Amino acid sequence: MGEAKFIDEARIYVEGGHGGNGCISFRREKYIPYGGPDGGDGGKGGDIVVVGDSSKRTLLNYHFKRHYKAQRGYHGQGRLRKGKDGKDLVLPVPLGTIIKDDKGCIIGEILKHGQKIVIAHGGKGGHGNAYFATSTRQAPSFSEKGEPGEKRWLNLELRVLADVGLVGFPNAGKSTFISKVSKARPKIADYPFTTLTPNLGTVLLPDGRTFVICDLPGIIEGASKGKGLGTRFLRHISRAATILYVLDLASSEIEPENAFEVLRKELENYDSNLLKRTFMVAGNKIDIPEARSKKGRIERHFKSLGIKFFPISAVTGEGVQELLYTIADEVEKSPREIVACEPELIVLKKPEKVVVKKVAEGVYKVSGKAVEMATLTTDLENEEAVLHLQEKFSKLNLEERLLQAGAKRGDIIIIAGIEFDFEPDIR
Repeated sequence: MGEAKFIDEARIYVEGGHGGNGCISFRREKYIPYGGPDGGDGGKGGDIVVVGDSSKRTLLNYHFKRHYKAQRGYHGQGRLRKGKDGKDLVLPVPLGTIIKDDKGCIIGEILKHGQKIVIAHGGKGGHGNAYFATSTRQAPSFSEKGEPGEKRWLNLELRVLADVGLVGFPNAGKSTFISKVSKARPKIADYPFTTLTPNLGTVLLPDGRTFVICDLPGIIEGASKGKGLGTRFLRHISRAATILYVLDLASSEIEPENAFEVLRKELENYDSNLLKRTFMVAGNKIDIPEARSKKGRIERHFKSLGIKFFPISAVTGEGVQELLYTIADEVEKSPREIVACEPELIVLKKPEKVVVKKVAEGVYKVSGKAVEMATLTTDLENEEAVLHLQEKFSKLNLEERLLQAGAKRGDIIIIAGIEFDFEPDIR
């Protein structure tokens, strides 16, 4: 069997349920020969909702299945019986999932177990003919169709939630460290990029305190520009409240002081806000003589910078306990809320009810939620329903807007994909 896949990105298509149609019905009771309209409204379509699930670790399910549609609402019935609402479709996602639209704007993010975000609203149910009864229209023989549900493509992006993120070069010993202090069992081998996916582990201290630690794939110089494993996993660091830099004191390729500066620079190039995070430094592999000989010099260097430095051996456990207690203290001071993703600023304008655009000679497209929904919910084969639609168009000043845009009698008007011939009521 192959290794379990860690999927941290997915693209899905979602569609809310359509609203149920309104009913055309008249009372047909004994001794009431001329009963009035009693058609009920249709039910609302189901929403599509993402919900935080702490048992989920990846977006793997959405990597294979991409299309999701909620249940439509039931149609209305006679005797003013409203149709049942469609059931919501619930999509569980891991904590740390960000939902973005096709323009890259953040719709929301899931940070807590049970947190819900509606990502596609169901359509409203159509009104039954009883709704349209007035003193002058006592027996309407038309109803509304249900509104279509909201539909769109969305991008899901997982940024793992951890209290502490391990940052270091490949083979610095991060995977060995997390395997020693938690029940995480990452793949460990003596070659670059052994860790290809983030590994989460929970640390439990004797005093009862716990925190979540994340081992990220190794970072090399140029990672923020795509070198090595690139920026794919750098984003996971943004979720960590505290950063632990793990340096290889036994490395013959780069001195620990220089390695630290390179790592800091890569994080700064990716997101300068990462440099504001609480951090500390662990010098690993002091069980190796070459590393232990550097211990005093490295300790003095970081002390002069006012940086907490801990010489450790992930293999023998030397110095690890003191480091873990210090991390626990820092985690308590750094609430996870500070690492929540900041939504992009979106200035929402009040949507126009009617927008007219000339798309070709003699062809005009009309858009706007009000005019489109009025069209889509009308039974265009019912003459009385069409007359009611014209009343709605009149209230929206559609004819005047078309004339102002240059439309002439006989031109084609397109609304919600439906073509009409323009016949203005010019006196």
